Amino acid sequence: MTEVLWTAKEWAQAVGGTLVDATGEHLSDQDAIAVHASNVNFDSRAIEVGDIFLALKGARDGHDFVAGAYKAGAAFCVTERAIDGAVCCVVDDVQTALEAAAVYARDRAIGCKRGAVTGSVGKTSVTQMVMATLKRAGRAHSAIKSFNNHIGVPLTLVRMPRETERAVFEVGMNHADEITPLSKFVAPDAVIITTVGAVHTENFPDGELGIVKAKAEIFDGLQPGGLAILNADNKWFDDLKARAEAIDAKVASFGESVGADALLTGYDVISDPDGDYARIQAEIHGQSYDFKLYTTGKHQAVNAMSVLLMAQALRVDLKVAIAALEDFRPLAGRGSVRHVTVDGKDITVIDESYNANPISMTATIESLGARSVSADQRKIVVLTDMLELGPDEAALHAGLLGVIEAQAIDKVYCAGPLMTNLWQIVPPALQGGYAPTASELIAPLKADLQSGDVVMIKGSNGSKAGLIAASLV
Repeated sequence: MTEVLWTAKEWAQAVGGTLVDATGEHLSDQDAIAVHASNVNFDSRAIEVGDIFLALKGARDGHDFVAGAYKAGAAFCVTERAIDGAVCCVVDDVQTALEAAAVYARDRAIGCKRGAVTGSVGKTSVTQMVMATLKRAGRAHSAIKSFNNHIGVPLTLVRMPRETERAVFEVGMNHADEITPLSKFVAPDAVIITTVGAVHTENFPDGELGIVKAKAEIFDGLQPGGLAILNADNKWFDDLKARAEAIDAKVASFGESVGADALLTGYDVISDPDGDYARIQAEIHGQSYDFKLYTTGKHQAVNAMSVLLMAQALRVDLKVAIAALEDFRPLAGRGSVRHVTVDGKDITVIDESYNANPISMTATIESLGARSVSADQRKIVVLTDMLELGPDEAALHAGLLGVIEAQAIDKVYCAGPLMTNLWQIVPPALQGGYAPTASELIAPLKADLQSGDVVMIKGSNGSKAGLIAASLV
């Protein structure tokens, strides 16, 4: 039997809406209780039987799709006016109703421990790793993908069953004042700021300091006495620590810096036919641990330290959390390692194609440089444009040359107009190939591959780095 997430009556009570049937008549309490929903959705194309459909207004007005959503099996629709032929919960504003239902869903899950994750890079991977640990300990909840904005965070809350014991939420932003309301919706017991750097700087006149302030908004919803988990290796650690302590939050640190509460003390990449992995040594509150992590970027090993602190804060036994991390596999485009054969050539593909900015680019190139390879193997980076970097975008792309040369990379391939800023200064001996678009780079890259090559692919979603990764794996 499908689990009942909401009845129409409970939803209407949560949002202060009026229930009407398909003819526009008021729905009786008895009928409202009988209308059961098992999920909530705002995309009419994804509606399944038993969903609540939210008629949100965006690029298109969701009200135009109410009839189709109800016909597809929606239990009822949340609208700002009655729609003929559909059972509706009529509200003044659908977005506001979603937010009210989110707070209601949060509060009805009595005793649920909640965590929130933000940061300039690594939010989704860390959130998914935290979720892996929570699932080992009981009834857990998180978003099925990167739902981290003004719609995604409350949507994740309204999808949370009342019996949930632990939950984790990803929280993102492009501008100031976006994280505060999301943090207040979640009201977390613990938060992670993965790191802070030059991402979305085009929206912040005061540059990185503006981003620091925006990320620190995650503290605004933190429960009294809650825990702020901060990156001790980040240059803004002291600033963030002071901001957390100013609201009487507890602080725990992670990273490679001496004195960190969760300290990464060892990291080695092990090649394995079933999937490369990292062997991790760590000290958590002074206690030593040794475990595997099936994602080989060193930055992910550092992130794993924050995950263990979050797991502890949400009352997950540390041994249980470590066992969960050993079973965790990265999502597509976030560091998965595959040994594949391309046109008869056996190569290793490191797929980091999900997204990119200068921080994550540097981290992944450094991780490639740290891999041990034989003398006849080449380390190759395939890079597409980093987007949303503001007026410094040309310099930030060109600035990648320093880390490339420092890591003894053998070949560089670039695609996209912004990557010309890097390509034009790459020494001829390192130049593999350039193309205006990601799709146009695939053929020359494949033609140049040699058996034994280790190929790392990185770029922003909008610049289609994923097309290159997909063509190889």
